[in-house]
Amino acid sequence: MSQDAYIEQNKDRFLQELFDLLRIPSISADSAFAGDVRTCAESVAAHLRSAGADNVSIEETAGHPIVYGEKMVNPAWPTVLIYGHYDVQPSAPDELWTTPAFEPNVRDGKIYARGAADDKGQFFMYVKAFETMMKTDSLCCNVKFMIEGEEEVGSGNLGPFCVNNREKLKADVILISDTSMVANDCPSIDVGLRGLSYVEVEVTGPNRDLHSGVYGGAVANPINALCSMIASMHDENRHITIPGFYDDVLETSAEDRDAMSRIPFDIEEYKTDLNVNDVLGEKGFSTIERTGIRPTLDVNGIWGGYTGEGSKTVLPSKAYAKISMRLVPNQSSEAITELFKNHFESIAPAGIKVEVRPHHGGEPVLTPTDSIAYKSAAAALKDTFGKDPIPTRGGGSIPIVALFEKELKTKVVLMGFGLDSDALHSPNEHYGIFNYFKGIETIPRFFHHFAALNKS
Repeated sequence: MSQDAYIEQNKDRFLQELFDLLRIPSISADSAFAGDVRTCAESVAAHLRSAGADNVSIEETAGHPIVYGEKMVNPAWPTVLIYGHYDVQPSAPDELWTTPAFEPNVRDGKIYARGAADDKGQFFMYVKAFETMMKTDSLCCNVKFMIEGEEEVGSGNLGPFCVNNREKLKADVILISDTSMVANDCPSIDVGLRGLSYVEVEVTGPNRDLHSGVYGGAVANPINALCSMIASMHDENRHITIPGFYDDVLETSAEDRDAMSRIPFDIEEYKTDLNVNDVLGEKGFSTIERTGIRPTLDVNGIWGGYTGEGSKTVLPSKAYAKISMRLVPNQSSEAITELFKNHFESIAPAGIKVEVRPHHGGEPVLTPTDSIAYKSAAAALKDTFGKDPIPTRGGGSIPIVALFEKELKTKVVLMGFGLDSDALHSPNEHYGIFNYFKGIETIPRFFHHFAALNKS
């Protein structure tokens, strides 16, 4: 039986098995769900065994476990390491979901559930593609799986695992599908990712909450101060004002910017999808450039004072914000975090104390387009989509890509099948059934091309 015939014959089961995985609320950020995270790891391990993997194990870490499995058939064959993550973002605010976040629902050809695209639907494509190759006796590369449970909280325990298991994880390429493509009729491969510096700030004024009538106008209000400090982080051109922030930015060549300008992109569709009447960003750059080759600073959350029902005329003692900075090649997450800390502390007004707490970060990466791995991915996508994929820059961050290059000395290919419109990290996250099966069809073709090119 051919690979495509096997996939067609098992489509319903492939979908139902994904639905079962999506029903597990494997939220790594919330300790209340630790048992569900463990259950999900066990489910992933069971699926790997069922698909035909050997030496499947649940590897313990200081946090959530990593699932490992392999199929080492021939030492002369190239080895492909598959990375993915089974943990998901919190589902809140749950009231904004059309259907419950952990009850998969299909509407308009899309699977709605937390983790559908990020990353259960995408890593599970590899499990089903592997099963397909095993059942059709067409596996032509050795394969290893490393599916972790802490990507959504910074992959803090993945580095030590890689350092302690370099030989076990040795491979010729690492495949990751935790990214997106331009459109369902326009395949693409991410050749760059932005890095990340994520911090939380605490701003303190008086030693207790105060009556806003008695003290208002006489004592610094931490919320007012925090808002002013954050507003000062951009100038009128949306340029970040932290001294030294841009010193190490690798400027993109005119040729690369010209190539990006040819990526199919409809600004009106973009605005309609987001229900906004205009876009906003750094002056002198297009929307695609702003989200791919330029660094950013954004507030991810802000709170303080009274937010309950009704009114409470209080001048709060404290205010807080979570802030993320996306970084581009040559920028260092540690250096940027330190620059932010020093600057934020320096702009605090009189009567205000500031504490900056770094959370996690990751380094930006660029991957080559002339490697055997990239050429294999491009050929596989052309086989299934009928056209050459476009190399693009991803706006998100996958810190482990730089980690893999450093610790495992292995290059990564980012062959994502999601779309930017999949509402990652948001209510009503979804993943197209078309995309799910297109991935399962394409992955075996990558193996075929990678094996063939490594022989030539």
